[in-house]
Amino acid sequence: MAEADKVKTSAAVYRSGQEIECWLTDMDGVLVHENQAVPGAAELIQRWVDTSKRFLVLTNNSIFTPRDLAARLRTSGLEIPEENIWTSALATAQFLKDQVSAGGPDSGNRAYTIGEAGLTTALHEAGFILTDQNPDFVVLGETRTYSFEAITMAIRLILAGARFIATNPDATGPSKEGPMPATGAIAALITKATGREPYIVGKPNPMMFRSAMNQIDAHSETTAMIGDRMDTDIIAGMEAGLHTVLVLSGITQRDDIASYPFRPNQVLDSVADLKNQI
Repeated sequence: MAEADKVKTSAAVYRSGQEIECWLTDMDGVLVHENQAVPGAAELIQRWVDTSKRFLVLTNNSIFTPRDLAARLRTSGLEIPEENIWTSALATAQFLKDQVSAGGPDSGNRAYTIGEAGLTTALHEAGFILTDQNPDFVVLGETRTYSFEAITMAIRLILAGARFIATNPDATGPSKEGPMPATGAIAALITKATGREPYIVGKPNPMMFRSAMNQIDAHSETTAMIGDRMDTDIIAGMEAGLHTVLVLSGITQRDDIASYPFRPNQVLDSVADLKNQI
């Protein structure tokens, strides 16, 4: 990028930052990369805290509770309060709670889940009974130990009438040995067996962003989304009516942008370019 373009971009960030009251940001590729804090991320978070900015760190990962994630981020050098973390599990629990409320008090609050503590804790706290006996919902989340028995049970319950919900569409997840099947891949298996498509709450569904904004009393016209993926963070932010900031510290690189039919409002090398502009 030419030096003049860099200056122009920085100025645009400053003007936009002055108008933004609330911030949503992705976690992996934006704040952390391979369990290490991205340069400038700690300073950005601290500035938000010091200036009482309303913000949430978003993740499609439904395995961990916000407390677990706050502890993991701390080891990466980021101090993020657990109340500032919003997961696809929390968004899913809130969505289902709203669905139950729409159907009347104390109705439809039974769920069969495939997932780990992040999902089961969120559903418990939302008032759900976790059971394999006549559940109203089958909720599929992330786990490192998908079992054939659990998947078979989910298929049978969906065929019996339970509504099929998935926390996120990610087909694979990372591991030390390489990619491993994730929620989207297992959802496809269940869909093939049942003919039922799940309702997916997590990114790129803007539903996740709207639930996050509700948590911090944010409004779309004064909220920004920082992400590293055009196909999840940026498109969902755009569809939710947010100011979108793409950082090039994760998945999407500058040459990739042209292949998409939409554009972010801003493109920055990393959050280090943003931390002094807010």
